[in-house]
Amino acid sequence: MSSLPQESNHYTAKLPRLVFSNEVLISANPRSDFALSTIFAFPPNRDTLGGTAYFIVGNEGNILIDCPAWDQINQDFLRSHGGVRHLFLTHRGAIGKTAEIQKTFSCEVLIQEQEAYLLPGVDITTFNIEFTLNSTAQLIWTPGHSPGESCLYYQQLGGVLFTGRHILPNQHSEPVPLRTAKTFHWFRQIKSVKLLLERFTPETLQYICPGANTGFLRGKRFIDNAYTRLASVDLTALRQVQPLL
Repeated sequence: MSSLPQESNHYTAKLPRLVFSNEVLISANPRSDFALSTIFAFPPNRDTLGGTAYFIVGNEGNILIDCPAWDQINQDFLRSHGGVRHLFLTHRGAIGKTAEIQKTFSCEVLIQEQEAYLLPGVDITTFNIEFTLNSTAQLIWTPGHSPGESCLYYQQLGGVLFTGRHILPNQHSEPVPLRTAKTFHWFRQIKSVKLLLERFTPETLQYICPGANTGFLRGKRFIDNAYTRLASVDLTALRQVQPLL
């Protein structure tokens, strides 16, 4: 008999994990037992070509960043932590089971306006350049990987940037824009990185949580010293980089 079904079950059986392991439980109530800045990372989702979704649990409403695998384990996990108030899609490749998630949790779905057409039948909120989600979270348009590629900036913990596929770890765990055969506009992607460096400082951007390539983080679920490491990338040299196949 083939072992493929067992591999598939193993793939979907993993629970989301805390991104920052030093976060402390503060009560036994599932809806309030985490610090205000609690962030979870889901296992890579085959529906989004191995994309990593994140979940921010907070008093102003829980935020799901991109779509995790829509299995019973993840559904139960989201319910046990109060459900989803906002579902933010960083780019068109992260749509996954958006319609099903909205139907289950009656959540607001947000995506940059250029990619809204990919969600027919879904009640969506679009934005152009920026969108303030709440007092700690802001959406930032960073086109390049796709026309509507965007990041979510979270002000807690010294500043966390959820980058989707705009900025990813390379084989050395360093944050970089990656040019692939599907990259929409490479020079715009590089420009978007420059604008982020102009916007933030080492004090306001401590961490990057990438939406893919998380295996290159070697057990960690974030890139630390994010601003300094991103600022060290030679963006001028990257303009000559050829697409990865």
